[in-house]
Amino acid sequence: MGITKTVSSIRKLLWWPTVRRDVKDYITVCEVCTRHKSPKTAPIGLLQPLPIPERPWSHLAMDFIVELPESRGNTVILTVIDRFSKMGHYVPLRKLPSAAELVPIFVSNVVRLHGIPLGIVSDRGTQFVSRFWKGFCKSVGIDLSFSSAYHPQTNGAAERANQNIENYLRCFISERQDNWSDLIPWAEYALNSAVSEATGHSPFFTVYGFDPPVLPATFPDTAIPALDEHLVSLKETWGRVKRALEDSSVTQKIKADRHRRPAPVYQVGDRVWLSSRNIKLLVPSMKLAPRYIGPYKILRRINPVSYALALPSHIKIHNVFHVSLLKPLLCNRYT
Repeated sequence: MGITKTVSSIRKLLWWPTVRRDVKDYITVCEVCTRHKSPKTAPIGLLQPLPIPERPWSHLAMDFIVELPESRGNTVILTVIDRFSKMGHYVPLRKLPSAAELVPIFVSNVVRLHGIPLGIVSDRGTQFVSRFWKGFCKSVGIDLSFSSAYHPQTNGAAERANQNIENYLRCFISERQDNWSDLIPWAEYALNSAVSEATGHSPFFTVYGFDPPVLPATFPDTAIPALDEHLVSLKETWGRVKRALEDSSVTQKIKADRHRRPAPVYQVGDRVWLSSRNIKLLVPSMKLAPRYIGPYKILRRINPVSYALALPSHIKIHNVFHVSLLKPLLCNRYT
């Protein structure tokens, strides 16, 4: 029943000087409590921001928006976000593509316009973890980074972009919701023309050095600036954007860490409990299922907030987890 209620029940019959400390120690390592109770503390694991890219379209984030109502035969949107400028491309698709189908889509909508990126962050969708996609990216020099299991915050840029495009479509879509494919180009234009809070510039300005007209307009004849001046201007803009992104990243980390606790440091070989929040257990009802399963051994430390576990063969999921899904296995000093 918890520390306070257990101490109160014991004190009705017994008392000794260290009763509260002993009850706390016992309950802390109680296996039944560990398995079946959800934690009520702040999330574990301080924010670990991704490295800031040096230039536009060198490091991307990718994701899919699925299960949309059919619009001109399309039911899926591929979201591709430049993590530096925050510029996005939103590609309507008829269905969730296979890895072999994703490659030409990626080449047509990203490589053709911006060149081959250096790195891509994505979730662990079947397209992104397939041998075909990995082989293609390795052959052209793209470094792939995948989010931890059940921790979508790793791919926060794409997740946030998905929310933005959904909000835009929600405001302008028809009652039948069958015209969102026609709205995608305008949504992309609007989002890429809007000033980003993180960079202080619109994505369009960061990439091209000028903002597009909000409405069609005529321009007077002016002298075309020299290419060197244009490149210098772009580099200055990129420098300001990078500094703004770094400041934004620091501010975001400070604000996020106010509501988080530092993560415990686990060593290889330590045993931990794994949250069953995202795992389908073979039980009649997940409402009454254990909140944690295990314990399992730590195989390696991926980074300060991610660990690889030695999972049993019947659990068919990726074995790297964010530290917020783990709980240390504590030993009872009385056993």
